[in-house]
Amino acid sequence: MLSVPVILIACLVIFLFWNLPVGIAIGFATLCSLVGGESISLSSVPQAMVNACDSFPILAVPMFILAGDLMGAGGVSRRILNVCNVFFGRITGGIAIVTVLVCMFFAAVSGSGPATVAAVGSMVIPTMIELGYKRSFALALVATAGTIGVIIPPSIPMVLYGVSTGASVVSLFTAGIVPGIFIGAALMLYAYVFSKLNGYTGNKEPFSWKVAGAAVWDAKWALINPVIILGGIYCGIFTPTEAAAVAVIYAFLCGTVIHRELPLKKLYETIATSSCTTGTILVILATASAFSKVLTVEQIPELITEAIISVTDNKILLLLLINVLLLIVGCFMDQTPAILILAPILLPIAQSIGVDPVHFGIIMVCNLAIGFITPPLGMALFVAARVSNSKLEVVLKGIIPFLLIMITCLMFITYIPEISMFLPNLMK
Repeated sequence: MLSVPVILIACLVIFLFWNLPVGIAIGFATLCSLVGGESISLSSVPQAMVNACDSFPILAVPMFILAGDLMGAGGVSRRILNVCNVFFGRITGGIAIVTVLVCMFFAAVSGSGPATVAAVGSMVIPTMIELGYKRSFALALVATAGTIGVIIPPSIPMVLYGVSTGASVVSLFTAGIVPGIFIGAALMLYAYVFSKLNGYTGNKEPFSWKVAGAAVWDAKWALINPVIILGGIYCGIFTPTEAAAVAVIYAFLCGTVIHRELPLKKLYETIATSSCTTGTILVILATASAFSKVLTVEQIPELITEAIISVTDNKILLLLLINVLLLIVGCFMDQTPAILILAPILLPIAQSIGVDPVHFGIIMVCNLAIGFITPPLGMALFVAARVSNSKLEVVLKGIIPFLLIMITCLMFITYIPEISMFLPNLMK
């Protein structure tokens, strides 16, 4: 008779290859393993699924998703773009650098990579192409810069990692600031060099303090948004979950009352889109919880830990193996199930070699963020292609240099813990 772990993993692989939705595939694989074994009763599955979703921190996920969608639809991203363009649009490759800056700023209010790509890409891609930038470069730049949305706080994957491992979400948010800025700076440097080599200049408009002041004033409500959300979290005024609720209310008021760019029909469409995204994530969260329970009962994390450590106990090599594994997983699995399934398995390995759980959370998120721009899944690639009405092949033509940059940054973040842990240690 096949063992429960073999049935569990084999069924998951088969269902995923059948192109079943990820949440359904995980759920069916869990049920098949329980039918084939006697370690856990079937009645415990719905209980585990309900308990996974019945969590106060999880409330942050749907609310940050809704807040990001409301901000994109309510004109927040456009105003941020105008401010960045006024100050940086004149330098070589100005619009490319502005694109990365806007993605970084929008990341600080949305928490979602695909939402960042959709909101920013729909505005900057037509402009970049009109200015003569290669379409493949423009699409690949937006797709890659959008991945910063899950690294700079608030970050939905960090909330999920914190829930699944018990790590402090506030510490994870704090630890994500410097790595996010580091990756953004690397992308801006490449955009500048690429633009210099290809003769892409900035706009010819002379700088005017009057124009700059008008742009900043118009965007004032968008610019203070991260200050309210992140400042409230770090000052202890509210928890990350409460901050997500504040973000929704703030985004709603900006779109409907202040900017008045969110009419009832558009508001309904935005809420419907967010609800579909939230529903998908919650199904994955519920089934992944039952999946993880089977893993725990069968002591699979301990077995994997012993197997990997038996290969080598060298910290550098172990971290390299984990990175390679996560990069491969990111090619085929979305961040949500990858974190919920792999975090409880890989964290004990990382802790056994002295890696802080918060630092490891940043390593996981950065690794899986690269999955957003890695085929065949590559969610950011599909979103960038969709918002520009281009074929996926166009995005893939320009993505290789950005993949190399992201992997290089990942190596720095992995082997120099201070990049992630400097701010959390400073705030202790």
